[in-house]
Amino acid sequence: MTLADDWRSARPPVAGVHLDSAACSRQSFAVIDAAAAHARHEAEVGGYPAAEAAAPVLAAGRAAVAALTGFTADDVVFTTGASHALDLLLGDWQGARRLACLPGEYGPNLVAMARHGFEVTPLPVDDAGRLDPDAAVRSLASDPPPVVHLTALGSHRGTVQPVAAIAAACREHGIALIVDAAQAFAHLDCATFGADAVYWSSRKWTAGPRGLGMLAARPGVLSAETLARIVHAEANIAAQVGLSVALGEHVEAGPELVRARLREVGAQVRTALAEVPGWRVVESVDEPSAITTLIPPDGVDPRDVRARLIVEHRIVTTAVGVERAPREMVGPALRVSPNVDLTADEVQAVVAAVNALTG
Repeated sequence: MTLADDWRSARPPVAGVHLDSAACSRQSFAVIDAAAAHARHEAEVGGYPAAEAAAPVLAAGRAAVAALTGFTADDVVFTTGASHALDLLLGDWQGARRLACLPGEYGPNLVAMARHGFEVTPLPVDDAGRLDPDAAVRSLASDPPPVVHLTALGSHRGTVQPVAAIAAACREHGIALIVDAAQAFAHLDCATFGADAVYWSSRKWTAGPRGLGMLAARPGVLSAETLARIVHAEANIAAQVGLSVALGEHVEAGPELVRARLREVGAQVRTALAEVPGWRVVESVDEPSAITTLIPPDGVDPRDVRARLIVEHRIVTTAVGVERAPREMVGPALRVSPNVDLTADEVQAVVAAVNALTG
């Protein structure tokens, strides 16, 4: 069996066509069963004894994250999601509250930065919204901010950012580098980032339970008080067990094979959708991600298209509003994000459906 066959057979049959992994991937039977089994165990022996019994599984999850990010298992903690992790990092910051980020920064991240009193300056990018490493290095050298926050792969655009290229400059100038890997983890090679902190959500490309995430941070990035608060906070251990199983499945599948397959399905979708009249594919065919962003024809609302794709064709995609990247987007878009199990029939189905709705 192929990677695609294995991935699909490990999950409940999909009710239609699922092209929305950048929002929420489909969990496997094993992940669902592990979370349910832990919840049952809590009912049988009590929540705290069950949590103690689950400790080896959670440790394995943290070890998998360490291997995939270049951190150590002791650097990794569970969170309730990417927004929670960013709040922890920004709220705990002890230096001057000034940071640099991309013009295409995720809208809710900008809100969090403002809420925590950070002054935000833009990093230089090219016409595709990709970081210009040479210009960024010069900018950081002339006026180094205390923090650089870099979203490795955007929510509004499947453009891969050159994280490692800026990491060396950050280290040279004593700048803390924080990476939002919500779309990057289990999608790109995060072990090459060289960041001081990396955070992400469980529900996206890791295909874990919703309402959960993880944060890896070098020693000293978070205070002892904050780390203690995380450890003793109320937690959904059943979901953490499920995420740990999902991480194990990803490692077993082979992260390099997964990344290669995601690049392949991204190119396949972009090639096919580029032929749909009136719509424009944002990313180049060879962009190394599985996310395809479509700019609609004049007068077409992607939110309506997304809703009709579900109701009339049972195809799940994402409508991307300008609030996702308010400093870069000029209009809404449609996002298509298949996982490794994409089939040629599904590609043709979405092409035919978009044509039927807007052709």
